Amino acid sequence: MIFTYIKNAQELFKNQLHGFLLELVEYALYTADPYNAVLRSLVVNDNILVIRDLKLELDGDIHVVGFGKASKRMVEAVYSVLGDRIKGGVVITPSEEGRIGSIVLTRGDHPIPRENTLKSSQLLLNYLVENIDSNDIVIVLISGGGSALFEIPEEGVSLGDIAWISRELMKRGADIIELNTVRKRFSKVKGGKLLRFINARTVVSLIISDVIGDRLDTIASGPTAPDETTFRDVYGILLKYGLWNILPENMKKLIEKGLRGEIEDTLKPWNSLFSKTRNIIIASNNNVLEAVASKARSSGYNTLILTSMLEGEAREVGRVLGSIIKSIHSYSLPIARPALLLAGGETTVTVKGSGIGGRNQELCLSLALTIKGLKDTVAVCMGTDGIDGMSPAAGAIIDDNTIQEALAMGLNPIEYLKNNDSYTFFSQLKRAIITGYTGTNVNDLFIAVMK
Repeated sequence: MIFTYIKNAQELFKNQLHGFLLELVEYALYTADPYNAVLRSLVVNDNILVIRDLKLELDGDIHVVGFGKASKRMVEAVYSVLGDRIKGGVVITPSEEGRIGSIVLTRGDHPIPRENTLKSSQLLLNYLVENIDSNDIVIVLISGGGSALFEIPEEGVSLGDIAWISRELMKRGADIIELNTVRKRFSKVKGGKLLRFINARTVVSLIISDVIGDRLDTIASGPTAPDETTFRDVYGILLKYGLWNILPENMKKLIEKGLRGEIEDTLKPWNSLFSKTRNIIIASNNNVLEAVASKARSSGYNTLILTSMLEGEAREVGRVLGSIIKSIHSYSLPIARPALLLAGGETTVTVKGSGIGGRNQELCLSLALTIKGLKDTVAVCMGTDGIDGMSPAAGAIIDDNTIQEALAMGLNPIEYLKNNDSYTFFSQLKRAIITGYTGTNVNDLFIAVMK
């Protein structure tokens, strides 16, 4: 097999079981690739544009706008299908500038929005306001990172204010739903509010989900999705994290106006603008897990998807996954061998050491300790974006012999785990998976194969 995504695949290819697992990882990344995801979802038949189960007559102009870490690959695919049928558009990327046909590529800032984001976002918004007619179709390309790459503050609020509240909430442990609930109120374009600027017959958002549970209102802060949260929810979150009393006066005034009903809130599900809007998830963690499960099943493996919503401390999750693998070996439960176990989501690491690692490699190190000596078992934990923590790796591959191999080299796996130094551990064993930035992100992926 030719490996497209895994740069050091040949180094990791130790035996047939490793090879099979690496093929599954390649297939997973192929499925998650934004270009392929768009091509699976978009077709033109004569004068009909088919997007999944939606059929649109092409009797108006087509415009393409977008933002997110996957936006360049997405727009390349859209252009390969529609070509010169696209009248124009603006797409914001993390790094690329130029043109794809009539579509302008412009650069925003990530992970903190700054002047590039503001300039590019205004360009995109101006395009929508000035170029869209009531019979046109607008395709919106949305992927992870869109919250930072596309942002226009509400009146009286600055990008600096939004960056400040984002940092403060993250520092205090707010989850992504709480974070987005708050920052939607300080944005002109989040929480469905982008639709107020689009005077089109139809708006179709093609979305790649980097959010556990695939909540449309959370991916890139839901610019074209309904939002059921309220200013009262925002007030509660700010109180919960001790921010209300230190909130800058301009931001506090905006929230107080919202609480009194003096300014419009985000768009609610009953808003008439949603009658012309479709939000379609074209790639997600769950899609990838199902695709890999189907491929493994066709190779004769009993497959089980545990969850696409895996969360928790990485090392503890590794122990739990290891216990399930041991149960399969000992009792054929929850499935019998030959078995393939799948999970996805995003774990966390409480950093106490000074090493170099990431949540996936830390999970793998904990898992390797748990399944030590368990024959005919190989597993992978990796980030689909190709980035795991502060390391250059996407994740790692382990098997029943990983710990013995480390001990023979004089490496103490428990000390590496204590020091949050999983990348150093796996790189010395030549078991760290290197992909580089993949151009997509559908959270993390766990695959275990047992003969």
